[in-house]
Amino acid sequence: MDRLRKLWRTEQPYEPLENGETEGETNFVRRKAGFQYIEYGIFLLLGVSMLWAWNMFLAAGPYFQRRFKGNPWIHENFQAAEISVSTITNLGSMLILTRMQANASYSKRIIISLVINMAVFALLSASTAIKTSAGVYFGFLMVMMFLTSLATGAAQNGIFAFVSGFAEPKYTQGIMTGQAIAGVLPCIAQIVSVLSVQGDQKKPKHDGPPGPPPVHWTAALAYFCTATAISVITLFAFSILLARNRQPKKLQDNNTPDDTGAGEGRKSIPLLYLFRKLFWLAGGVFVTFAITMVFPVFTQRIVSVRPPEEQPPILQPPSFIPLALLFWNIGDLIGRLLTAVPSLSLVLCPRVVFGLAISRVIFVGLYHLCNLRGQGAIVKSDFFYLVVVQLFFGMSNGYLGSTCMIGAGEWVDEEEREAAGGFMGLCLVAGLTVGSLLSFFITGT
Repeated sequence: MDRLRKLWRTEQPYEPLENGETEGETNFVRRKAGFQYIEYGIFLLLGVSMLWAWNMFLAAGPYFQRRFKGNPWIHENFQAAEISVSTITNLGSMLILTRMQANASYSKRIIISLVINMAVFALLSASTAIKTSAGVYFGFLMVMMFLTSLATGAAQNGIFAFVSGFAEPKYTQGIMTGQAIAGVLPCIAQIVSVLSVQGDQKKPKHDGPPGPPPVHWTAALAYFCTATAISVITLFAFSILLARNRQPKKLQDNNTPDDTGAGEGRKSIPLLYLFRKLFWLAGGVFVTFAITMVFPVFTQRIVSVRPPEEQPPILQPPSFIPLALLFWNIGDLIGRLLTAVPSLSLVLCPRVVFGLAISRVIFVGLYHLCNLRGQGAIVKSDFFYLVVVQLFFGMSNGYLGSTCMIGAGEWVDEEEREAAGGFMGLCLVAGLTVGSLLSFFITGT
């Protein structure tokens, strides 16, 4: 424990008082610099909320498959449609918000995103008790995906820009770690909810077209309600962070509207200028997440190598799919945590990071060695799929993605960090968008 404390401990110098003011005259002039555990925890929670919706939709795949069973085309393509709507909407919102630097209030963008997510999750919770046709529910789901993607875009732009004002790389690492936790917890919740329902049911008969066994609507209801609670808790925590007012005074002034409603003192930094400064890291995060986007579609289509009649509950599709997502997200979490170890950092080696990002394309080939669509596996091992493919693919994503996001602040000037944070978030989302579109072609081969 002592070694862990030393890893996170930093000096906390004080900034000199401005304009000769004495201590106590203002809450903004004198501030402690450096790492604070409570703020790290809040940024961790912001990271969780940022990607909770995305991982919720992925892990709830078996429930949606059951809702779409009556329409073969929707049943086969809804996952790719979800990904495309999500990433295209996310990219569009990020492009607009990244260009709106001069009058931006990043804290307001974060709050708006949390409120939208609260409404979306509440509607999804209510939808579990309503029976509709596959087509109607598909349309509803796409609208929910569109709204939550707008919220995610606002959150990504706002959070990465907001955290840069603290000039503390560990807070950015906390956000990235929170994103990984957002992948782990929904998978666990989905597995537990499915197994608890299946435990009271007889083994389903396969008397129709291939598909997952039933997933009870009450399990999905509890799942979506949990997502609503996460947004509420995060909104409360973020209000505490705002109340602490620990950003540098000049950044607080930039985030505080004047009488006209606009922020003062922030200049707009051209995206091309930031691209030139951050070429390798921006390219690295783009390539990393573009390649990563093949995993959600493959994960929905790969099943256990065991014959259906020999599968225990955990290896049946409704639990095996979130189990595979769980392994990927555990690897992602481990990779993001590794960036906190100084000896393993590649922040100062951006070209190496870019090269490693490109090398991850090998995992696309590894997926084709597994039991894709139940047609048989070249490597007949669930261990190979879950550990060698999913775990290590996730670990490479977490490590390289976090390294790029953390390193951006080291390669720009102090006054450029807010804009750099938003720009890197834009590159991340652009990678997700391109990867989601390419996944249509890759998974069809």
